Amino acid sequence: MIVGLTQIKGIGHSFATAILDTLKISTNSNIGNLTESDVQSIEKLITDPINGNFPAWFLNRRKDIETGADLHLLTSDIPFTLRNDIERERITASWRGYRHLSGLKVRGQRTRTSGRKSGAVGVAKGGMSAPVKKGSAGAPAAVSTDTAAAPVGKKE
Repeated sequence: MIVGLTQIKGIGHSFATAILDTLKISTNSNIGNLTESDVQSIEKLITDPINGNFPAWFLNRRKDIETGADLHLLTSDIPFTLRNDIERERITASWRGYRHLSGLKVRGQRTRTSGRKSGAVGVAKGGMSAPVKKGSAGAPAAVSTDTAAAPVGKKE
């Protein structure tokens, strides 16, 4: 039962356990053995957990900005609401909006060593610190005097 309920996006292990404890359904039973009334009562609690006497801290969207109500979001409502929240922060030009826009960490984590998205950053090889061998690509090639004096295409 718990594994079956947690397959619904927005319902975690503790929420599934609380639903089954409230309805006094065994957590070890199979979903196929539920009666129609049990299925309807589970569905009713999932869609409206506030009327099921769940505390507000148990919900995943407290004090919604638009409505001010405590909500519990399910399935496709979660990413949709998240996108709307990030877009609102970008439009209001808040600091969090700028961090989201730049692709940086938002919640104050360190960025000196972690959170890098491109290639590895380290000590660069070559340059002035490494010795250059003669005749290698880094050193200029020696110009011979006989080829430089003779024009190209004419023989002496």
